[in-house]
Amino acid sequence: MRLDDDGLLAALHEGIFEQPLWHGFLEKLRARTGSLYTALAFRPIDEDAIIELHTGPATPPHLDRLFSEKYGQRDPLPYRNMREARIYTLDELLNPLDPVQRAYRDEFLHALGIINMRSVRVTEPSGVDAWLTCAGDRAIGSTVSALLTALVPHLRIALRSFVALERERFRSSVTSDAFGRLNFGWLTLDARCRIIDMTPHVEQLFQRTTVLRRGRYDRLTPASPEMDRKLTQLVKSYAAKDEGRPRAFNLSRDPWMDMLVTPIHNRFASPHSKPVAIAYLSGDRWSHADRCEQLADLFGLLPSEARLAWAIASGFSIQEAAIELGITVETARNYSKKVYAKTGARGQAELVRNILTSVLSIAGSP
Repeated sequence: MRLDDDGLLAALHEGIFEQPLWHGFLEKLRARTGSLYTALAFRPIDEDAIIELHTGPATPPHLDRLFSEKYGQRDPLPYRNMREARIYTLDELLNPLDPVQRAYRDEFLHALGIINMRSVRVTEPSGVDAWLTCAGDRAIGSTVSALLTALVPHLRIALRSFVALERERFRSSVTSDAFGRLNFGWLTLDARCRIIDMTPHVEQLFQRTTVLRRGRYDRLTPASPEMDRKLTQLVKSYAAKDEGRPRAFNLSRDPWMDMLVTPIHNRFASPHSKPVAIAYLSGDRWSHADRCEQLADLFGLLPSEARLAWAIASGFSIQEAAIELGITVETARNYSKKVYAKTGARGQAELVRNILTSVLSIAGSP
């Protein structure tokens, strides 16, 4: 029989996407070898973080208690002393002079019906160790050894894929967390403005604002009909020309939210529609009134001073801020002098920087 006649290799490589990991592979290996138990243990980062996966009959409660009381979390066999890719039997792993290992065999393994086993150690280039084991009665012999030997290079590749996938998941998690703290997200759109993919923060945005929503047929739908028309025309132009300049839109001033839409030049494959545009969303989770209260708390500003400070941080000039707040330019200038003194800013640019880089920038972060 060839190595993959029963889909064993396919199950091994697909196992990194399963929960529990490699369950289908271990079940197929158990059926293929006639083992009572099959197990895959691996150490992803350090020796104190070994993950153990196994298939076979459930361990009786009294043996579970025995194992926990006498051996803690790990059995006493010297797996770390195994040479890579060499097949070991139970007798080779057991030290007959070690009373703990003998008791483990007699009181635990034999009680489970494990008289013999075959085990192999595989090391992935980044340093991840794994141990693949078939255990059961005396029928486990040279045929199983040959199968495990043949599986070694494939298991090494599967481990490498697992490590790469976990690294990408970690990086994605860190990036996603950073996006969340910056109140930033993105989504991709097809030619009909239907959402193909997006960051989790965009879904949260849909739930807390009425500015944008996921409409019928997963279409990105701005609340403003005029904005909807502009977005639709822009995305259609990207689809027709496969080019175009990015466009920025202000969706809301209170709370503040902007959107930058840009064409996707290197379009990737999609099981549904082709993405033609990516929309970057950035905004504030807090209202104008909330931000003014936070500024007042942070810098000891009066409410009127805080309103002016936030207007300046939002890009208004003194004259524009005065009109926005319904005060005279002279009053706005007087407020600004007090704001500069209390915030320690020596000018408008420094005031904006002090506000936007203060703890207010993460005040609504998860």
